[in-house]
Amino acid sequence: MRKIVLAVLACLALPASAQRLLTLDSCRTLALRNNKQLIATRKSKEVAYNTRKAMRTNYLPKVDALGSYQYTSKEISLLNKRTKQTLSSLGTSSVASVTNLLTSLVQSGAVSQEMAQQLGGLLSKASGVFEQGGNAIGQRLVDAFKTDTKNFWSGTVMARQPLYMGGAIIAANKMADIGEKMAANNEDLVTQNTLYSIDQTYWTTVSLRQKEKLAYSYRDLVKKLDDDVKKMIAQGVATKADGLRVDVKVNEAEMQIVQVEDGLVLAKMLLCQLCGLPLEEDIMLADENKNTLDTDAYGMLAPQDSTYDERPEVRLFQNAVEMSEQNTKLVLAQYLPHVLLTGGYMISNPNLWDGFNRRFSGVWNVGVTLTVPVWNWMESKYKIRGSKATTTISRLNLADLEEKIHLQATQARFKIKEAYKRLNMAKSNLNSADENLRCANVGFKEGVMDVTDVMAAQTAWQKAQSDKIDAEVDVKLSQVELQKALGRLR
Repeated sequence: MRKIVLAVLACLALPASAQRLLTLDSCRTLALRNNKQLIATRKSKEVAYNTRKAMRTNYLPKVDALGSYQYTSKEISLLNKRTKQTLSSLGTSSVASVTNLLTSLVQSGAVSQEMAQQLGGLLSKASGVFEQGGNAIGQRLVDAFKTDTKNFWSGTVMARQPLYMGGAIIAANKMADIGEKMAANNEDLVTQNTLYSIDQTYWTTVSLRQKEKLAYSYRDLVKKLDDDVKKMIAQGVATKADGLRVDVKVNEAEMQIVQVEDGLVLAKMLLCQLCGLPLEEDIMLADENKNTLDTDAYGMLAPQDSTYDERPEVRLFQNAVEMSEQNTKLVLAQYLPHVLLTGGYMISNPNLWDGFNRRFSGVWNVGVTLTVPVWNWMESKYKIRGSKATTTISRLNLADLEEKIHLQATQARFKIKEAYKRLNMAKSNLNSADENLRCANVGFKEGVMDVTDVMAAQTAWQKAQSDKIDAEVDVKLSQVELQKALGRLR
């Protein structure tokens, strides 16, 4: 039986133990670790880091390898068709040439008719053998010049080393360095914005929790008045109209509770989202149950105590100016001479360097490539002008931002002063409202004040309490706003 009781008690205690208690610092820590925007921003830093590393490789030689196979319908021929025909009929053409020579000799008288007949007889006896042999020799010559290149295999390894690229590589590397700085500054910006949202949501949630308790207290006051009025109606001391007016106030008080509870749920869900927690997680804030918030002078710093460089937005705009300057150099480099050192090794089959033999063989090569832009229809001039104009825009935006930051810091400092004044006034008004409500309750019991006066006193008391809560939270939020304006949210 004892074990059953303990088990039941443990089950009853489980929901309470599952509730997570969060302070402002713990909310910040959770956000810095789990916030999805911050995680994505850190990944952007990783991208910028690898981009910078990749840019460094442009200083080093690049090596490419290429392999290919080609089948052609015709082979490479070193002899034209006419030459091939001539060589193939070398014997026939030689015999005909000798016969024509004898005829010419006889006609010129250099050789007698009898001698020509004798030589012709000898030639006729050997012409068959000579013609066949000559044609065979000619065909062998034609076959010797065949290349057998219908199937062509080749492979190339090429290395390129930039010697001078007009400053493009240097500018690109500096832009990569600036890009990495921009990623870091952007992370700082997102961090400060996240912490700012955390602080705002935290204190808003605290104020809603206090207003929830205030709504219940106000509802209890109105319900007690409603009970008193109903007794007085039964006694004939109050009218039914008085009872109806109080009923309306009770309904209004119940509706206020519903509204503030819904707002509290949404505020906690937003806080969980910023902290990277499940949206439905049951959380309790350390300052929820405090009747009075700590409103010291934390963060009351003069704007002149800050430097513009503490704002990540300023550093980002400075990076934008530097990036634009390097982009101008990069654009200019496109229209300057480029020099590359090249070298490589090529192999082929058939062998191009040894009579097209069917075997792999290769050759080394080294050279220098020079590219000089000659005419581009003033494209370079227009692009450089545009890039310089972009740089001027970036500088103007930076100057404008610095002025706005100074105004933001000054405005935030004024807001803190105003918030403290409102808080002091709210405390004073609350004391007056407490006394007014006490006097109204006493006067109502003694019959010198009616229901309307009491309800007015209750409404004034509720407003004074709400104003005090708002004033305390305004002090907290104005302090946070000044820290953000000064770039000191950490």
